[in-house]
Amino acid sequence: MDLIPVTLFTGFLGSGKSTMLNEILKQQAFDKTAIVVNEFGEVGLDGILIEHSKDQIVEMTSGCLCCTIRGDIRQTLLDLHSRRARGDIPAFDRVIVESTGLADPAPVVHTLMSDPLLDRRYMLGGVVTTIDALNAMATLESQEECEKQVAVADRLVITKTDLINRLDPEGSLGELQARLSALNPTAIILDRHDPEFDYKRLFDTSLFDPDTKSVNVRSWLNAEASGDHHSQNTNQGHAHDHHHHHHDVTRHGTDIRSFTLTFDEPVTIETFASSLEALSLTQGSSILRLKGIVNTIDRPGMPLVIHGVQHVFHDPVWLDEWPDEDHQSKLVFITKGIERETLNLFFKAWISSSKGSWR
Repeated sequence: MDLIPVTLFTGFLGSGKSTMLNEILKQQAFDKTAIVVNEFGEVGLDGILIEHSKDQIVEMTSGCLCCTIRGDIRQTLLDLHSRRARGDIPAFDRVIVESTGLADPAPVVHTLMSDPLLDRRYMLGGVVTTIDALNAMATLESQEECEKQVAVADRLVITKTDLINRLDPEGSLGELQARLSALNPTAIILDRHDPEFDYKRLFDTSLFDPDTKSVNVRSWLNAEASGDHHSQNTNQGHAHDHHHHHHDVTRHGTDIRSFTLTFDEPVTIETFASSLEALSLTQGSSILRLKGIVNTIDRPGMPLVIHGVQHVFHDPVWLDEWPDEDHQSKLVFITKGIERETLNLFFKAWISSSKGSWR
């Protein structure tokens, strides 16, 4: 059974999530997209997502589907899938969940990753966070939820860049990009008003490509961004070097960290699983996100892919072959209040029995 990718759209109040969804629904490429709006009260999307009530599902003229959650997102997604299977609603091949602007994104991600009924029907496609160019710096300073939304994202979309100070657009945008990269250097940053902006870039975030059925671990991990000083934004006219000081995150007054741990020697599944269990029990709430590919002694030549958010881990995935030649295990962490060296020492203690060479 083919799994349907679910993309979580998040972003603080007024950051442009609803406007972006409105624009997505107008495009033919997304005419088989189901939208689940997780908000308080009635929700409107510029006349396309009209007033809803009681889990109402509305078939749009474009073929899109919309529903509001009045309770459990799990049941909403299961009901959507059942109606799709029965032919009660048009078939959809993608779901976008728009979360309330005040929400911590972790609970929705937990649901998608850990529910045994959902993971037979859906897969987490990725997390997209919208950032208001006008107010983002102040919001990041004052709202912890906004920091978390940025930290767990696969794609960061800066909105309202057409409204920032036109006397110094490069400086204003460059400062924001640097701050976002400090919080989450593995996320690709997109400018909504760049002439080359492509909505498809918002959805190429999954480990699995539902169209080609292929696996792209390198793109999914994007581990190089947390260790190198290259920019994710290659568009001309923007601050290309905004990653140059992303390691010095304390200068921004935050305790969110992003880093990659690597080791060369394979480890046993039992030892590695035990280390993750201990980490989850003791520091789960501080592990905002963890992605990794692991070389195990038990299955040589078949890398293990792991994905966790706080204390919840998705079922591990075994790949048939390595995506690169070095066969090096990589764990990409985004943490709150945990330093790189702390986890480095933690894993050294556990992995020593398997003679892992951490660095």
